[in-house]
Amino acid sequence: MCVAGRKGLLNYENPIKHFPGKTRKFGTFERFGFVLALLVFLGSVFCCFCDEVVMVSVPLGFEISGFDRSRTWVSQNGVFAFGFLESCSKEDEVDSFVVGIRYNLGDNEAVNVPVWSVGGGLRVSINSTIKLSMDGRLILLDNPSGVIVWSSDTSSLGIRKGSLLNNGNLVLMGIEDNVLWQSFNSPTSTLLPGQSLHFPQTLRAPSTKSISSYYSFLIRRSGELALVWENNVTYWSNHLNLLGSVKETRFDGNGLLGLIDANNRTVWSASCKDFDDPSVTLRHLKMGSDGNLRIYSWNHMLHEWKVGWQAVENQCDVFGSCGLYSLCGLNSTGAVCDCLYQDLVNWGTGLSTVDSGSSGCKKMVDLGNCKMNTSMMVLKQTLLYGLYPPQDVDMMLSEKACEEYCSNDTTCIAATSKNDGSGICTIKRTSFISGYGNPSVSATSFLKVCLVPQAVSAQGANPHVIAKPIPTTSRGGDNKNFIAAISLIVLVTASGFLAIEMFVFWFMYRKRKIKAHIRIPFGKDAQMNAHYSILIRLSFEEIKELTSDFANKLGPSVYKGALTNKKPVVAKALNDVTANEKDFRVAVSTLGRMHHRNLVLLKGFCFEANNRFLLYEYVQNGSLDKWLLNMEPDHNEGTWQQRLDVALGVARALAYLHSECQICIAHGNLKLENVLLDENFIPKLTDFGLGSLFKEEAASCSESPSERDIYMFGEMLLQIVTCQRDILGDNLDHLVDKMNEELNSENDVTSEGVERVVRIALWCMQNQPFLRPSIGEVVKVLEGTLSVDRPPSAFAFRQDQMDGRVLTDVEVDSS
Repeated sequence: MCVAGRKGLLNYENPIKHFPGKTRKFGTFERFGFVLALLVFLGSVFCCFCDEVVMVSVPLGFEISGFDRSRTWVSQNGVFAFGFLESCSKEDEVDSFVVGIRYNLGDNEAVNVPVWSVGGGLRVSINSTIKLSMDGRLILLDNPSGVIVWSSDTSSLGIRKGSLLNNGNLVLMGIEDNVLWQSFNSPTSTLLPGQSLHFPQTLRAPSTKSISSYYSFLIRRSGELALVWENNVTYWSNHLNLLGSVKETRFDGNGLLGLIDANNRTVWSASCKDFDDPSVTLRHLKMGSDGNLRIYSWNHMLHEWKVGWQAVENQCDVFGSCGLYSLCGLNSTGAVCDCLYQDLVNWGTGLSTVDSGSSGCKKMVDLGNCKMNTSMMVLKQTLLYGLYPPQDVDMMLSEKACEEYCSNDTTCIAATSKNDGSGICTIKRTSFISGYGNPSVSATSFLKVCLVPQAVSAQGANPHVIAKPIPTTSRGGDNKNFIAAISLIVLVTASGFLAIEMFVFWFMYRKRKIKAHIRIPFGKDAQMNAHYSILIRLSFEEIKELTSDFANKLGPSVYKGALTNKKPVVAKALNDVTANEKDFRVAVSTLGRMHHRNLVLLKGFCFEANNRFLLYEYVQNGSLDKWLLNMEPDHNEGTWQQRLDVALGVARALAYLHSECQICIAHGNLKLENVLLDENFIPKLTDFGLGSLFKEEAASCSESPSERDIYMFGEMLLQIVTCQRDILGDNLDHLVDKMNEELNSENDVTSEGVERVVRIALWCMQNQPFLRPSIGEVVKVLEGTLSVDRPPSAFAFRQDQMDGRVLTDVEVDSS
């Protein structure tokens, strides 16, 4: 038996009132009936619903804790429940939850789909509380700090209680039960019967962690209804332009989605298959994470939700339906996704194994890093498109000329010849490629990849890919050809043995000279090849010789030197490393395998009793702090893209260390001084892995070193935005306004880019590690492939603890 305390207080004022503004007087007989019903109802509450709080309204002070997630606030008809819901993201490594309203139709979680969420899907830890505060605000608290991560901002409206209505609308009411705030006015991904959408409101598909969804459903000022991808592409609309006469789009309980004009007339509508069926009592309209808009109806017999209508019939017509680097196709069951790049097709091309799209397909690395030349994959009956169409260029070319143009253009990633009689060839210069293919598509596409062995290509190719056969020689021949072949083999074998013997004699003769010269660092190979990268071991005397007895000091324990081929290098003394030689060499070997465009290359090492050094390539433009902090304000606009490129390069280097290596390596000491700029202003990260590898700290990405990397990168982002080292104390809007003022630019793209960078920086600096995005998500935001939500309305910055300072929380308002 459960006992309801103050938090479970039952308020039966106006107990059968479903909507505000409607009142009813009771006669004697009705009052008697009501009392009887009330007693039965109370008995059911205490006997049957010990895990739920059934109530018509809740008073000020009511709260639900994340530690008691089974305790929910249920509407009077029992159909809807409000409380802590399981996170929709299956990727979360730690428990996180959303607070909102869901259906309450049984024990099956699949049918109890969410219909509204606090903050548009804001995720919080289990140590959180949703509360109707005494000042009338509905607030979400992060305990035990008491930080408010979301608020209804209703403190001045005279709120007296809250109610979860039978139609799923969460309302806050005043003294006379007048509605002063309601969830229906802030839709998230779903519309319930009777709910409307007004310009500029949108329905947005469920988000992943702190990253916004790609897809949204909106009503434009003209009255047009549209499904859009990232505000760049409209892939479905009702094609109406009724400027000034449209009031709202409304979803009705009979299964009709209608567009209503100022005279309350329906000027456009879409209805589900079971329209006006009286046996269907529950429906909702939802923007799905796959980018499609659907009307769902509740099937009582099957106890599940059935799709009665969807905006886009062919799922492949949803822009980017299968995600990055994927193809959408159709089979007997519907749409299926396939990867553009198969493992065997891309043998030897250096593909990343990072999940770069919703389908988990692999991303092709920079084509400039191909070990061999590039080649063109031919994809018949396939249309490719870049996810950022402004980077696509249409030309009038034949199919063969289209392929040749892309092959010869170093900026071209892919091309599509439409073959529809128009003669259009679309050149794509963005690496964010997706597409679709089926027998009805006349287009032929060409995808540039690193050159691969044809035998491998033929085995692993995508079904749409044309793989040219390998030329073969005839196996027939007469005896003369056979004898000639045997003779050739014998001759080659004898010559090989003779060459080996001559080499052995030469080696013995040269052994002493080689032994005398072997200790010279970076000998002939290094002189012949500037990119020679085999790690060698140096003595302390050789380190002294390279650095001219440590004459040129670049920083603490860092000295500039030069090899025998005059190529500059940097020697870093590891004064605090106590690892034994075996562990040291294992760590050095691991660092030596780190090869990335944005990492400083390790060239050698020294391990002696009291001297341990690492030898790095020299990066000539120095550290980021010297360039960034000495920047003239007048030059900010001209360098914004340059600074953004630097931030993106650092993020890609961290993503490589965290998730693309065989083991996860945390940097551990991320700061401006450890980012170097080469002659082309390409950022290169140095000092990576020294803490986790040499000091035996945990290298798992779920532990503190990598979490600190994300936090410190957030600080670095704000320093890059503001060109100042001290960034604590400014809120989001102030940072964006300040930056735009310094840029003195009316460029909307630049302004949006600044705000996007500041937003992701503040997410990285969240006190709660589970709220911080992964570095892979940060990269996508900086690249522009994902947008990012505003951070919570208030949260705590924390000052870095790496230098032993006491943790300090400074509450910052970022609203």
